[in-house]
Amino acid sequence: MAQVSRLFEIIQALRVASQPVTGAQLATSLGVTVRSIYRDIAALQALRVPIVGGRGIGYIMRPGFELPPLMFSIEETEAVVLALAMLARTGDPELTEAARRVNQKITAAVPPPLRAVLAAKALHAWGAASVAPDGVNLGLVRRAIRDEQKLAIEYRDNEGTVTSRTILPVELIYYSDAANIVAHCELRRALRNFRAERIARCTELQAFFPGQGDGLRQQWRDGWGKGG
Repeated sequence: MAQVSRLFEIIQALRVASQPVTGAQLATSLGVTVRSIYRDIAALQALRVPIVGGRGIGYIMRPGFELPPLMFSIEETEAVVLALAMLARTGDPELTEAARRVNQKITAAVPPPLRAVLAAKALHAWGAASVAPDGVNLGLVRRAIRDEQKLAIEYRDNEGTVTSRTILPVELIYYSDAANIVAHCELRRALRNFRAERIARCTELQAFFPGQGDGLRQQWRDGWGKGG
């Protein structure tokens, strides 16, 4: 995570915290070392961000520090609340947790009238949630799409036959009951759709396809894909 993004995440974490947050807790949530957190806290304090506390006791944000408010209308706020609620139905645990954090950040950032809309919790997305697939971490797939990184998968077809594939993932589609990965398959030498629940195993490869993602996505959209 870039330092600028990390500084923002630290500010947000301290703004919504109800008690002191230790450097170790921040380091764990942001995936960095405790030493990096201490440097970041010192940098924020040098910028006059009102963070108080210290090593071993934790940090808090003094009241009154505000970031620029998000300029959402009531309807836009309700749209965000409902969209975040629907993420819990994707079967993607990382997205579900990310939605919870986004809700916290929005609640802390918006003006009081809109904050009341969020606090009311009057909007819900109902229905059964998709089950997270056993053989593939959808968060790993999303990162591979962003980084244009190849994946190795063991894939079971309609007849139950399992084949080893190297794929170039370019899109991830969340249906109401399942997730679908659009990828170029090196075995078939073509774009294919892979149902997440049919993947028995998925691992990252130290091989990449830089600059090819956009072209493959456009190729799939032009032809609406092919069967896996």
